[in-house]
Amino acid sequence: MLCCPNCKSKDIGKIGVNQFYCWGCFIELSVSKGVVHTHQVEEDGTLSSLDDLFHEDDRQISM
Repeated sequence: MLCCPNCKSKDIGKIGVNQFYCWGCFIELSVSKGVVHTHQVEEDGTLSSLDDLFHEDDRQISM
């Protein structure tokens, strides 16, 4: 089960192929090669990476 690395919420919605949205802290998540990439949605709709805020171990998918 996918868990948000930011708020630890499991209230995650699927928005596309390997793309998800966290309803707990309102960030977008994408999964590539077993690693969760985090993005903040800006006012203009662009995405800003938040990956540098988390250790790579915290971004691994836990099954």
